[in-house]
Amino acid sequence: MKPNIVVIGSLNMDMVVQAPRLPAKGETILGQSVQFVPGGKGANQAIGLARLGAQVAMIGRVGEDLFGGELLSSLQAGGVDSTGVKKTASSDTGAAFIVLAQGDNSIIVVPGANAHCTPADIDAQMALIEKADIVLMQMETPLETVTYAAKVAKQLQKTVILNPAPAQKLPPELLACVDAITPNETELSLLAEGQGSLEEQMDALLAQGVRKVIATLGSQGVAYKEEGKPLQRIAGYRVPVVDTTGAGDAFNAGFAYALGCGQSLGEAIAFANKVAAISVGRFGAQEGMPSLDEVTQFSESSY
Repeated sequence: MKPNIVVIGSLNMDMVVQAPRLPAKGETILGQSVQFVPGGKGANQAIGLARLGAQVAMIGRVGEDLFGGELLSSLQAGGVDSTGVKKTASSDTGAAFIVLAQGDNSIIVVPGANAHCTPADIDAQMALIEKADIVLMQMETPLETVTYAAKVAKQLQKTVILNPAPAQKLPPELLACVDAITPNETELSLLAEGQGSLEEQMDALLAQGVRKVIATLGSQGVAYKEEGKPLQRIAGYRVPVVDTTGAGDAFNAGFAYALGCGQSLGEAIAFANKVAAISVGRFGAQEGMPSLDEVTQFSESSY
């Protein structure tokens, strides 16, 4: 049976500039190309889930502009239920400005309409949440809304997955509602106030009520821990890198999908690692999301 997942998060239009390298401070360099592609952590994860075969609905905000219409069309074409995405006249659609250089990236996000996603939007889409198995969120929408949605989902006994990006300090009332949190090293350090080893930082989140901490470590793979259990690691894959912009979103989509299919924590992380490894070999956060068949057939030796 397909997992039913609601993604509450951001929708952005990404302006992607490819360049031979990232410019130094105060420097102007010539780029190689520019493209406008649908993005936003929430939308990327929703598309990734749909590509894998999940039943996906999204809750969020776009502006009453050309980009907003294009983002809604992109969700619908990707198999995502977009009825929970509303237009706001008081702000433009969110945007991200991305410089890609030799597979690495530098990103500036302008929230725009994403900042107008409120607790009232969550209440208005309660039917979507009630039908879901999992609620997946990020931090490109207001903290107040994410916290409220987590409380609602927990009261409804849904599994809550939080991708805490961009990094910011999170209140205990939010962390206490989170079943699984998926920070990278930078985000984990900020959440744990930079104290101690990787494991001690993970323990700090577990002590605040989070049930599972999954730390993505780039090429070093993933470290994960549950309360009362030892730290475990899963190695990363060595694959050619084209675009890392959507790697984290691909991982979260894969993780939520596998967890929703009933896989164990370790199995879900291993599956998510494959999804992310495939995604970085392609251009575009959403275009790079693999199908379930591609993940099933994936092998590091294929490259």
